[in-house]
Amino acid sequence: MRRIWRLLLYVKPYALYSLASVVLMAIVGAMAAFRILLVKPIFDNVLSPDAPPGLVLVFRIPHTDYVINLQRLLPSYFHNAWTVVAVALVGSALLKSICDYTGTYLVNRAGFGMITDLRNDLYNAVLRRSVGFFQKHTTGTLLSTLINDIEKVQFAMSSVMSDFLQQFFTLIFTAVAVVIVGGRLAWVLLLFVPVVVFSARRIGRGVRQTTRKGQDKLAEIQNILHETITGNRIVKAFGMEMWEMNRFRRAARRLFDANLRSVKVQAISSPLMDLIASVAIALLLYLGRISIQRQAMTAGSFITFLIAVFTLYDPVRKFAAFYNSFQQAIGASDEIFRFMDATDDVQEKRRAFVLKGFSDQIQFDHVGFAYESEGETKPVLHNINLTVKRGEVIALVGPSGAGDCRPSSIRDPRTP
Repeated sequence: MRRIWRLLLYVKPYALYSLASVVLMAIVGAMAAFRILLVKPIFDNVLSPDAPPGLVLVFRIPHTDYVINLQRLLPSYFHNAWTVVAVALVGSALLKSICDYTGTYLVNRAGFGMITDLRNDLYNAVLRRSVGFFQKHTTGTLLSTLINDIEKVQFAMSSVMSDFLQQFFTLIFTAVAVVIVGGRLAWVLLLFVPVVVFSARRIGRGVRQTTRKGQDKLAEIQNILHETITGNRIVKAFGMEMWEMNRFRRAARRLFDANLRSVKVQAISSPLMDLIASVAIALLLYLGRISIQRQAMTAGSFITFLIAVFTLYDPVRKFAAFYNSFQQAIGASDEIFRFMDATDDVQEKRRAFVLKGFSDQIQFDHVGFAYESEGETKPVLHNINLTVKRGEVIALVGPSGAGDCRPSSIRDPRTP
């Protein structure tokens, strides 16, 4: 929950865009539900020559005395059933299209803006870390976080968020349409809500875990690529091409296995939702048949109710995919915020002495150096005592004749 809150804080500078997109997507959902309600007057009035003239866009909630009159939204001189339905259909489609385009643009504007800020903050945090930070974390891991993990969050907060808002409001207003047309018959759908929610949570938890493992394996491959490409001279000098190729193939196989595990978890959601929806629709068909026989509903009302239920199914099915994408983003944000919250092993001392410049000499007094890997410290230099006067050039050469640049990397970085 804390990670979600931190991600949402990046939306704050773009709150106006986000709020406007929410309002526009709500209109899109309302227009989608309104067009479903037009099915009833099409069957009961437009296509029925025996239908009496009168108000067309009037809906009475079954088993209640409450009436919804949508014809008030149209000019009073529209009386013909075909004219009323045609104007309502075209007008709602035009309004829905305009709001859909504008809302999609605004939500992506906010999403890409927050991701740009997040990427900049992450890069700034990584760039300001000490040398020890870069020794603990491989280049591939850092690149994977800066590129791949950010990409996961970007996809969820822009493209997926746009579709999510539209489908969310479509679900809300279509559910209202289902209640308006179906009445008590609509409450049967509530029996399936706990099953859908429980299934989505279980699948989403698995998606988050498998996504994080897949990102780690991808970081491993990027690290191998960085080492072999930048150090290609060393690889060729020692004839290590085959060894590096085998190492890369093993890493690629591990990524392949991790991706397959992620697909296995994600692929469950769509067939499961299809099964639940099929059972729900079969039950509704049975109950609707009884209602028509008892003349509690007209054929037009029941067809409208079925179309609304089918429309309701599409957002529910997509919500599983949306939830998986958001879980992937949360899993990717783990590494992002871990690097942003990282602290240096050696903290800057308050009121530390400021070097004004290099004037005399650099002195190493019992200096040591060690590498840290997987929590294990491996010392490689011990008790280095060395004095280098200004203007001197000193070469450190090992038994093989190769030089050693580590002493230069552990000097005070503020020294010129």
